[in-house]
Amino acid sequence: MNPSPNDPTPKIYRMKLWAIDQVRAKSKFWYFLSQLRRVKKAHGQVLAINEIFEKNPTVVKNYGMWVRYQSRTGYHNMYKEYRDTTLNGAVQQMYDEMASRHRVRFHGIQIIKTALVPDDKVKRVNTLQFIGDKIRFPLPNRSVRASSRSLKTTYKASRPNTFV
Repeated sequence: MNPSPNDPTPKIYRMKLWAIDQVRAKSKFWYFLSQLRRVKKAHGQVLAINEIFEKNPTVVKNYGMWVRYQSRTGYHNMYKEYRDTTLNGAVQQMYDEMASRHRVRFHGIQIIKTALVPDDKVKRVNTLQFIGDKIRFPLPNRSVRASSRSLKTTYKASRPNTFV
């Protein structure tokens, strides 16, 4: 709300949104605020729009997301989990997965809430399989290099064994 003589310090509302640019972020802000509170765009102003960066973008974390999306049959609620180094990366994974599995476009998805999920609280099997100290990944398609330049050849008589 705008400051007025009756209310010099009106309430300030804050929201975390994902948008392509600032114009769409403002539009989403007013859309969600009008659903949550009786506030119109004409009676308010946006104080600031800031891009939020991850404090530690080099460590893999588990993210939980509560999502509401519009399908061809109606609206549905969903909880999803992703592993990523940043929240923005996890949100991008969610948008990509929703587009591929559920055919939901970007504008048809509303992110209700996001949270960091500790390893012991993870629910989804797809996320659980990547948690643990003993996890190992195979390295397929590795070719053995010649030990010296004199042994290197352009063509070989036999096919190389790449799974070493």
